[in-house]
Amino acid sequence: MLARAAGNLYWMARYLERAENTARLINSTTHVLLDLPLGASFGWANLIEIAGLDNLFQQNYPEANEEAIMRFLIEDTRNPSSILSCVQYARENTRTLREVLPAEMWERINSLYLYVRDNAAIACRSRRDRYMVLNNIIEQRHAIIGLIAGTMSHDIAYQVLKLGRNIERADMTTRILDLNSAVQFPQDSVLHEALMERIWMSTLNSLSAYQTYRRKISMHVRSDEVVAFLLCDLRFPRSVEHCLSEIEDCFKLMPKSQQLQQLAAQLRHRIEQSPTSGLSSVALHELLDLLQAELGEIHDVLTRQYFHAYLDDSQPTGTNQTEIEFAGQ
Repeated sequence: MLARAAGNLYWMARYLERAENTARLINSTTHVLLDLPLGASFGWANLIEIAGLDNLFQQNYPEANEEAIMRFLIEDTRNPSSILSCVQYARENTRTLREVLPAEMWERINSLYLYVRDNAAIACRSRRDRYMVLNNIIEQRHAIIGLIAGTMSHDIAYQVLKLGRNIERADMTTRILDLNSAVQFPQDSVLHEALMERIWMSTLNSLSAYQTYRRKISMHVRSDEVVAFLLCDLRFPRSVEHCLSEIEDCFKLMPKSQQLQQLAAQLRHRIEQSPTSGLSSVALHELLDLLQAELGEIHDVLTRQYFHAYLDDSQPTGTNQTEIEFAGQ
């Protein structure tokens, strides 16, 4: 497999996962807004910081309010991480990969792109329309994942797709976990504990984790237990540790991956050793930032090792054009 093809597969998987998880992040935000009592407020600027897009947003919008941020995250093509941009990039990458993907893949992703293009503006108008459109995006994305898992040979191309999906998913799970830091409580609020329970419930729902959490952990939603579950539960597919386990398994099947296996194992060990109880919002935010940085390091080493992606500033990330044989093929 050429490095260009491997890089495009990797980024196609990341873009689709990012589109879905951005939809989940926005839906979680919507749930939080519905539960805020009088005197509490939501820091919209914090949401953009959590997404890691604050500098780009400030270059294009004068004020961080709900309308501007929803437009920026859903339909603004100046933002390469908006839902519309991600699906568009995934579609363009898929166009070049028809020989290694299931035959129906192009049709599914093209249909998703057309749906997002036609409904992105609608999703920005009202919270009700937004929730419906974003849920449809998530459902169509699930159909694509089912197609890949059920019909694609589990060869090196499949491992590259898994790598992209799980690196992006682990990163986005940490960002959704960090959402509570954007809520600003009144200092004298007696509803703080009850409100925090509602926020963590929204976090679990946004990751399709609420039912599993109640079955495996507790009927009551407690912040410490939610953090431990979403970081450390090895069996839940959206937990950070599960994603890292999948990443390690992929690396074991790829050549010259000892350094990458070591980085993934070190990050898993850090998560297992990090305290998850009694963390303040600030301490949790710092821990999640550290995990995101180490996931970024894994991505950087992976890119240098296999894709040889030397991109100029004008290229959107993931459009690798280098013609080099992919290691191990």
